[in-house]
Amino acid sequence: MTQLTDNPTLVALIKLLDEPDEKAFSLIRDQILLQGMAAMSILEATFENSFNPVVQERIQSIIRKINQDDLYSEFLNWLHTGSSDLLKGFILVTKIQFPSLEEEEIVIRIEQLKMDIWIELHENLTALENVKVLNHIIFDIHHFNGNKDSLNEPQNNFINSLLENKLGSPLSLGMIFIILAQRLGLPVYGVNLPQHFILAYLTDTGIDDPGENDVLFYINPFNQGAVFSRREIDLFVKQMKIMPEKSFFAPCSNPDIIRRLIDTLLFSYKQTGNIEETEELENLLTAFE
Repeated sequence: MTQLTDNPTLVALIKLLDEPDEKAFSLIRDQILLQGMAAMSILEATFENSFNPVVQERIQSIIRKINQDDLYSEFLNWLHTGSSDLLKGFILVTKIQFPSLEEEEIVIRIEQLKMDIWIELHENLTALENVKVLNHIIFDIHHFNGNKDSLNEPQNNFINSLLENKLGSPLSLGMIFIILAQRLGLPVYGVNLPQHFILAYLTDTGIDDPGENDVLFYINPFNQGAVFSRREIDLFVKQMKIMPEKSFFAPCSNPDIIRRLIDTLLFSYKQTGNIEETEELENLLTAFE
């Protein structure tokens, strides 16, 4: 932990957090924010030892802003470096609600799930048999399920809540299915169907540049991994009375999935009036521009 004496300038600035003049405080705050994550340990220690409610409130605001800026920087880096790790993107969005989330603990739990599936797989299985194994471990053994009673709750779309409660949305269940399948070398990808997120199992030749013609079959993660064909998507689109598009049938990218996750959470937060989380998610969306 950083000692308070390691950064005398920062210590001096923090001592001024009780400044009554708002304009002067704004300048002090800006200087502290320039220190970034390096200021966190000193701010936290000061918060614990302070009995001034004004200082405590200001420290909480500064800490939140530092976490937000750091998360945005990390998210931008994820987008610009290939975004191949869907789990990382899932974790970063979850940190909007849970900034202290222990990433290593999440990765360990995913690896444990992966190993449970790996034990049951072997190279002679067909694509359908592979999915049957995934479904058995995810839905029968570990009891993941769709939260049909509270579908629009934000908690359905956080990786830690999903792993803890085993209840999720079509999107979050689909994401964990993709993450596990791809870590096992199975060609499962997301499909951005309107109002419902589904999965596609690809042919071996379609992995490098996947399109709708490379799909062997589709998977519904919100219905215990049920397998279906393109015909069911055609019927679904007709029932919704919308024009079919290629994106309804073809695999989408990880950034597409994460953007849908952010949009889903934004809808939930706006419904419940969570202003701070809404602003942070809208800020993350600017990373796509």
